[in-house]
Amino acid sequence: MKAEIKIAVVGDIHDQWEAEDRIALEHLGVDLVLFVGDFGNEAIAVVREVAATTLPFAAVLGNHDAWYTASPWGRKKPPYDPKKVDRVQEQLDILGEAHVGYGKRDFPELGLSVVGGRPFSWGGSEWSSPEFFRDRYNVNGFTESCDRIVAAAQETSQETLIFLSHNGPYGLGDRPEDICGRDWEPIGGDRGDLDLTEAIAKTRHFNKKIPLVTFGHMHQSLRHTQHQQRQMLQIQGSTFYLNAAQVPRIINRKNDIRRNFSIVVLQDGEVTKISLVWVGQDYQIISQDIFFPFSLLL
Repeated sequence: MKAEIKIAVVGDIHDQWEAEDRIALEHLGVDLVLFVGDFGNEAIAVVREVAATTLPFAAVLGNHDAWYTASPWGRKKPPYDPKKVDRVQEQLDILGEAHVGYGKRDFPELGLSVVGGRPFSWGGSEWSSPEFFRDRYNVNGFTESCDRIVAAAQETSQETLIFLSHNGPYGLGDRPEDICGRDWEPIGGDRGDLDLTEAIAKTRHFNKKIPLVTFGHMHQSLRHTQHQQRQMLQIQGSTFYLNAAQVPRIINRKNDIRRNFSIVVLQDGEVTKISLVWVGQDYQIISQDIFFPFSLLL
């Protein structure tokens, strides 16, 4: 078991994933890759490319990954016949055991397990897409959803757990610039997942360490203003809550291509560094925004 573990968290992809991303991860020397979902609007080709990742990885699917199946807008205009094609299931089949939504994946060689939150989450205090979750998961609301997450956490083989979800937990602030705050009209309000918050609280009673809870969904760039950006890290006790949704994650300006990854370093099960790195075409780090430790910001 390694004392120091380097983790790459890949924020909302939204169709921006290439073979070069896999090479970049290898150059970064990471031990584990975590994907927070929103690969595209049921983008099978992108999910297949993600599944080709050669490093140990875990993923959870986001709301866009069920766009034509679960959203009221998408169901009105699917680009395929939903009676003949099930793209949600196809994505799940491609990812296989790597998909941890309502599940878990153990990494004993790293001394940790990854527990998945509710897959395909839209966030907010109202239970969305009830038919979708009822028919696909036999889940009928936040309580049953929490129970599924807790059951997965109970089955983990390791004492150190990372929670991986598409949307973050409720209770981290209700301002539009907060880590899960609503940045569209009406401005403000906590859009975190109630079931994830409760599941994390219950899991703490199992004598499990939870150094990291990571997610995406709520982009760093705010929709209601260009004068500030979303807070992407919050710390409560020994647990770090990281929003990795820096979108777009690939920028191409005059053939200068840059791609971002959030990097988390664990030392003996505790977070010692979190940063957002931009990697250039030579797979070297061009720039780095250090979120923690704060002393490095001075």
